[in-house]
Amino acid sequence: MGGRGQLEVREVAVAFGAVRAVDGVSLTAAAGRITGLIGPNGAGKTTLFNAIAGELRSQAGQILLDGHRLDGLPPHRVFAAGLARTFQIPRPFAGMTVLENLMTVPARQKGERFWMNWIARGAVRAEERAIRARAEAIMEFCGLAPVARSRAGAISGGQQKLVELARALMAEPAIILLDEPGAGVNSRLLDHLVDRIRALNARGMTFLIIEHNMDVIGALCDQVLVMAAGRRLAEGPPAAVIRRPEVIEAYLGGAAA
Repeated sequence: MGGRGQLEVREVAVAFGAVRAVDGVSLTAAAGRITGLIGPNGAGKTTLFNAIAGELRSQAGQILLDGHRLDGLPPHRVFAAGLARTFQIPRPFAGMTVLENLMTVPARQKGERFWMNWIARGAVRAEERAIRARAEAIMEFCGLAPVARSRAGAISGGQQKLVELARALMAEPAIILLDEPGAGVNSRLLDHLVDRIRALNARGMTFLIIEHNMDVIGALCDQVLVMAAGRRLAEGPPAAVIRRPEVIEAYLGGAAA
């Protein structure tokens, strides 16, 4: 994974009618690093994430992953290009087990073409065994092995956040966008989640993280970008940025209101 995952956002704008939810924002999430995206509610952070992931079309600017343009691509092609994301509110297949949630991720599985189950049954089974083994290894890494056969809709919210991360890992992405991974997670699971993100980053995985918990940002991020009212407000190391007067004003003053 080393060297992959350089994300560049150049002067991106997203408008809803006359409202510019993202107004000419630029950022770089350096390959192999953990970059934070912070700001008060309504700053445009999730809208920017949605534009990067292809769920919203930007009206201006460029989005590049390892030098290749992503802007204008639909979500499945952004995903195939190596960008995976999680959601603030987890979106598991609630009626499926945790193991099944992970096993559905790899694209173009042989068994998805029904005739392959007749003409190449051995190949289908071999691929399924390999996918199951990878899913089991990722569940073990994420601490999900004890709930592997539980329905994903029946486990705790914190465990569902771990399922989101595990599903992203099944895609072997170049970069993972995490949307408030700490929201609604108890302190024990949050410590575990932070530890797993650190371990993945040590292997070379790149992350861009939206998070309101400044302890999480400080523990994980090399660099943070602050947004307010759809615009880039400040950038730098977390400890320095959160002390800047304009950032304090954005959180506690007019922008927050």
